Amino acid sequence: MKKVLIIDDEDSIRATLKDILEYEKYTVDEASDGQEGLKKLLSDNFDLVLCDIKMPKMNGMDVLEKATKAGVDTPFIMISAHGSIETAVDATKKGAYDFLEKPPDLNRLLISLRNAVDKNNLVKETRVLKNKVSRKFEMVGDSEAMQEVKLVIDKVAPTDARVLITGPNGSGKELVAHWIHEKSNRVNENFVEVNCAAIPSELIESELFGHEKGSFTSAIKQRIGKFEQASGGILFLDEIGDMSLKAQAKVLRVLQENKITRVGGDKDIKVDIRVLTATNKDLKKEIEEGNFREDLYHRLSVIIIKVPPLSERTDDIPALVHKFLHDIAAEYGTKPKEMNAEALKELQKKEWTGNIRELRNVVERLVIMSDSRILKKDVHKYA
Repeated sequence: MKKVLIIDDEDSIRATLKDILEYEKYTVDEASDGQEGLKKLLSDNFDLVLCDIKMPKMNGMDVLEKATKAGVDTPFIMISAHGSIETAVDATKKGAYDFLEKPPDLNRLLISLRNAVDKNNLVKETRVLKNKVSRKFEMVGDSEAMQEVKLVIDKVAPTDARVLITGPNGSGKELVAHWIHEKSNRVNENFVEVNCAAIPSELIESELFGHEKGSFTSAIKQRIGKFEQASGGILFLDEIGDMSLKAQAKVLRVLQENKITRVGGDKDIKVDIRVLTATNKDLKKEIEEGNFREDLYHRLSVIIIKVPPLSERTDDIPALVHKFLHDIAAEYGTKPKEMNAEALKELQKKEWTGNIRELRNVVERLVIMSDSRILKKDVHKYA
């Protein structure tokens, strides 16, 4: 049941609101003045606050401000018998969800309350989801190689510099891109990812720049491309070394002019994006062989971050295994299994040609196939 706090110095108002809300299956707590209300807000959790404005000891506006400063994110609906447009605007500016005049209209009160609770639930769900995403792309490890990568990320993330991320398959290039986004000034804007190797060459231009209806046989409606979707945020072009030369030329133009043209269109569309790229290829060698444009390479590689293979950061394996054990347990809805020290040492001896991706797969296999504790013999058998 949702929990509501009523802060009002009039006993009759509190009693009336309590009867109405309890009938609607809400749990209700009360406070007869602002100080008492603020104290309850700071010591308990509520889904909504109904707060009078004019009260002794502390008025409702002060309760709202102090609660907000203290980090309380419970939505407030302000109520007052002396309402005015100026009061309503002031309350909204200070963070109130809604403002109602006394005596409040019952239907409007219940609708406003329901909407405020629903919105707060969405905010909480979004926060949980964002935390999950952050944990998913967490940079794990304190080896010397990883400390160097993290140092470069900390320096480059707050800027708008283009970054080329290099490293073997499965080494964590995508994690680096996500952490640059997390630490950048564009963290609240879109992070749009394109795997250039997974898109056929004849479709890559439509994917990146969009197309107009009728521009080719299967273009039955207008399509917004990834560059437009990422405008204001970050576009991550993974496996950039697999992009066709024709598409490379168009990407170069966007980076030079900050505008795109949809396939089949003639209108220039301005975009504000930060471009991050990644590849497991040696782009300088690709340039020599005529597979990659040198001018595009220099545009993309303002900063180059080299992600080390797992073989160069074996000291990080225990921390990575610990994370994977907890991630896998969360996915399966079970208690995390433990791995003893001997088993960890055996994992550190392996070559890991598939890098972190391979390690994660092996840990999942060990979780499935071993007993309650993962031992050295399990590593020999299943890794």
